[in-house]
Amino acid sequence: MSHRTNGRPAPLDLAEKGLRDGEPIRLDRRLFMKFTAFGGCEAVEPVAEALAAARVEGALYLDANDPSGIGVMAIAEDPEWFVTSQRSLFRQPPFADLARKEAFDMLGRTYSIGYESDLEETLLRLPRRKILDPQNAWALWYPLRRAAGFYRLPQERQRKILGEHGAIGRRYGAAGLATDIRLAAFGLDRNDNDFVIGLLGRALHPLSAVVETMRGTEQTAEFVTSLGPFFVGRAVWQSA
Repeated sequence: MSHRTNGRPAPLDLAEKGLRDGEPIRLDRRLFMKFTAFGGCEAVEPVAEALAAARVEGALYLDANDPSGIGVMAIAEDPEWFVTSQRSLFRQPPFADLARKEAFDMLGRTYSIGYESDLEETLLRLPRRKILDPQNAWALWYPLRRAAGFYRLPQERQRKILGEHGAIGRRYGAAGLATDIRLAAFGLDRNDNDFVIGLLGRALHPLSAVVETMRGTEQTAEFVTSLGPFFVGRAVWQSA
């Protein structure tokens, strides 16, 4: 397919793509999600109240590895929200009195892989439901970086490698043990990670088991160059 029209580059189409009844579909909308962790939180109630008062969409987690740690996953369709409303919120008490943990900063966007038949469900509604579902009390949030060589593999080989991961996810999902959120982080992550991954469920052990099972896949063993740090948390507040 030519990428030039009358000697000029063809217009870029950055919309998310899908397929419905054999016909291509597109949607130029997506969610952005920003994870921020803090230490030194001796009382979590004022934090939850501040999030609710500011009408933040997302979840507040207690850090399982820090007795005074918390994590906030915030959702916005317009990324301007993070540098306006959230910026202002985090510069005021109670957040201004906490110690931000830069190592856990994560920012990503929902994306399609080209086969989805309902892009609004995939990109906008389903990720929200997963994060805001009270049944998904436990969460692992972590960044992931693939080896550059993965992107040079033929598309068919890439699909086969990713299919192995997908099969594991479907087994845990079908059993009601875990669900996942995958966010693209290309150019959004200070450490050049490719993705932000969320594993969510009602219990912690299955989430750990998913990571353990993934260790033996071709993608993780051969094409993942970095994984983590992992934030392990339990939801103590979720927006309506």
